[in-house]
Amino acid sequence: MSTMPVGGLVPHAIDDAADLVVRNAKIHTGDSGRPHAQALAIRDGVITVVGDDKDVAPHVGPGTKVVDALGRRVIPGLNDAHLHVIRGGLNYVLELRWDGVRSLRQGLAMLREQAARTPKGQWVRVVGGWSAEQFAERRLPTVAELNAAAPDTPVFVLHLYQSAVLNRAALKAAGFTRDTPDPKGGQIVRGRDGEPTGMLLAAPSALILYSTLAKAPVLEGEDKKTSTRHFLRELNRFGLTSAIDAAGGFQNFPDNYATVIELAEAGQLSMRIAYHLFPQTPGQEIDDLARWIEMARPEDGDEWLRLNGAGENLTWAAADFENFTEPRPELTPDYEVEFEKAVRLLMENGWGFRLHATYDETIRRDLAVFEKLAAEGLFPAGNRWLFDHAETVSADSLDHIAALGGAMSVQNRLSFQGEAFVRRYGPGAAADAPPIRAMLDRGLTVGAGTDATRVSSYNPWVALHWLVSGRTVGDLALRPPANRVDRQTALAMFTRAGAALTGEDEVKGVLRPGCYADLAVLSEDYFAVPEPEIAHIESLLTVTGGRIVYAAAEYEGLDEELPPVSPAWSPVAYFGGYHASRRAAVSGAHQAELLGQAIAESEQHRQWRIARGLTPDAASTPFDPCFVL
Repeated sequence: MSTMPVGGLVPHAIDDAADLVVRNAKIHTGDSGRPHAQALAIRDGVITVVGDDKDVAPHVGPGTKVVDALGRRVIPGLNDAHLHVIRGGLNYVLELRWDGVRSLRQGLAMLREQAARTPKGQWVRVVGGWSAEQFAERRLPTVAELNAAAPDTPVFVLHLYQSAVLNRAALKAAGFTRDTPDPKGGQIVRGRDGEPTGMLLAAPSALILYSTLAKAPVLEGEDKKTSTRHFLRELNRFGLTSAIDAAGGFQNFPDNYATVIELAEAGQLSMRIAYHLFPQTPGQEIDDLARWIEMARPEDGDEWLRLNGAGENLTWAAADFENFTEPRPELTPDYEVEFEKAVRLLMENGWGFRLHATYDETIRRDLAVFEKLAAEGLFPAGNRWLFDHAETVSADSLDHIAALGGAMSVQNRLSFQGEAFVRRYGPGAAADAPPIRAMLDRGLTVGAGTDATRVSSYNPWVALHWLVSGRTVGDLALRPPANRVDRQTALAMFTRAGAALTGEDEVKGVLRPGCYADLAVLSEDYFAVPEPEIAHIESLLTVTGGRIVYAAAEYEGLDEELPPVSPAWSPVAYFGGYHASRRAAVSGAHQAELLGQAIAESEQHRQWRIARGLTPDAASTPFDPCFVL
């Protein structure tokens, strides 16, 4: 009966027995009607009981799995309101992740090791989720370092949407020569001889970075499913049970959506995904939207995979960029013509949308189009719509967004780009980037996410730490207390608000009877740990739809089995994904034990060097000459 040894619960032969019971927990329900509980019961993927151990006891049958939370904090499953989960899944096992790595030296060692096992014709790619500010060295790798680490294997290292570093082999594989012209909005850095050096710069468009990465080999067949399942498991590791996929460049519909559709049909998704459709070809956006409107409607699908609307771009000309090392881009003066056609088409056919907009200058122009349509009675016409990012949105624009029934989705892009933002716009502007408190004070729904995997890391706890602390991964304080949120509000932005953005707030984002059974048992108590430790929390047990989709520590082995990582040389097979950089605080006795182990290992290393003649054997010399009397 029990998943773990649990005393005091006797199975009853009942017809409506729970499939899963979680007990002995500190449950934060997110439900104002009952904010705290100790236990809950789940049947058929839905929560049936929330209360104390005695409340769930009558629902324990012979087949019920019972999980003892051991007094740990339990929260509703996290929902990333802006995650490129579909694209991330298709590439996950091909990527060497530097997320959480604390030194460039370690990152280069990983790269060197991976290059040695990567077969001919494949690339080593480090694609987002890290910043130079997280490294002890506070810098990017050099081209020379990449050439030394991998003289023959192509290496592509993406740094945010700002730049990429390629080694000599990657330049050759990508076809860059002295005769290759700079693409619009990008720069191929060249040496005195006119040859490409290996540096690519977004100036300010990231298209040069995307298009170069697209030249690398891709996965085929079953490997795409395996990669996606392992990426979802990695997200489950942090308590994520839902995500809103924001589409993105080089993510074509329906081709690149086929993998998650097949996994959904087979019941193999471990996260719920609401997806958007993003026109890929400049000049063809209206035709693409019209074609998709004939093929599908928002909310088509089920609770595991459903269409949520268009975006995050509707037309390419209306999209700005978030490369804060470059000046704000000046968009074409007439983009509103095609943009209005796109919005009008969506409104007339019952489609909502989301819009990438970094700067208030872009947001004001978009709002002018919406207000024109509103005057005709065409906007928002009962459709959900929102702005993404909005780092420099003004108070006046927020008033207009609220009046037009819009919502917001913010991401912790400044966790990774905050220092660049300060250098360009100053600390005063950074204090309100984005103005989260002003959004909430206007009653706007504000979902929170990461914008992973190319910019930020997919670890939601790094984003939660940013919401609460206002600090970057390099520990620079950006936002003052007046523009931060408390832990409960931040968690609600990562749960209930995300559900509201997909119209699911009645069944998702809270733990109460009748809601989806999505939850996480945390490694540390989010509401009690010191603020810096928030970023290091993980889930020990994640449940989606009543299924245990991730299990670690005492619960290891309770989750669903996955096929092995393939291809076998995958970086994920050797390094995994996110690198946990700090363990929880340990007791003084355990610290002394670890110190003793370190000293013993040091002495063993000294003896090893003596045996090989690498250091003199001075037996009479004390181990630590500082203690010579």
